[in-house]
Amino acid sequence: MSDATSQPPESSSLTDYDPATGHPRPPRREFKARGSFVTRCEGCNLPELNCLCPYQVKADSTAQVWLLTHSIEHYKPTNTGRLIGDVLTQTKVFTWYRTAPDEELAALLEDPRYAPFVIFPDDQPDYADRVVDINAVHAVKQQARIPVFVILDGTWRQARRMFRKSPYLDALPVLPLRTERETRYRLRKPASKSHLCTAEVAIELLRQSGDENAADVLDDYFDVFNDSYAESRYYRKIAQPTAAMQRLLDRKG
Repeated sequence: MSDATSQPPESSSLTDYDPATGHPRPPRREFKARGSFVTRCEGCNLPELNCLCPYQVKADSTAQVWLLTHSIEHYKPTNTGRLIGDVLTQTKVFTWYRTAPDEELAALLEDPRYAPFVIFPDDQPDYADRVVDINAVHAVKQQARIPVFVILDGTWRQARRMFRKSPYLDALPVLPLRTERETRYRLRKPASKSHLCTAEVAIELLRQSGDENAADVLDDYFDVFNDSYAESRYYRKIAQPTAAMQRLLDRKG
């Protein structure tokens, strides 16, 4: 994410600046979507009825996740990309701009310590020469480099536009996610059960690259988020911890 010192001027409204980067953004109408009146926890942004904070558990991983997030996703409480940062402290979040990359992202992409892979389907022939498989991730580990999963955080349509309109990603190897997993995400209706949400993509990549513990923690945290948010939509409090909740509580000790 952008430097923490980058803050909007005190005289300006916070709604005129991107929440992840501090960069100016076009004015938007007041948020009036369903649930906008609900009192939310300042820590996890879930309705206080089923706050997620007691179940936040940190996990270490060899691989890192960098999210290139469409600006609209920052406004969506149902966005799962932020769950990754709650679990993996080295996660970085960058807001996607069509005209130019985030300066920090541009610098990191040139840093030889990292081996970034852009996560995207291999369904078009024009970038077939860039496509690799998960073995490439294991190979860079042997070279003492840090594998990085660059995930395009947005809808499928937004992600495709981000991939095509970001020339600074053109030199990166393309890593398609191969998995039999079907989405368990309940808060938005996917076009297909094979279309995983952002957190689920990260979970599967971590698991396949050898970071099983981090994948397990994030998977449980995702399930807790999924259940808690779904129940809150009907103003129902989860009375007893679910299995995923209990596993996370046990990890906290």
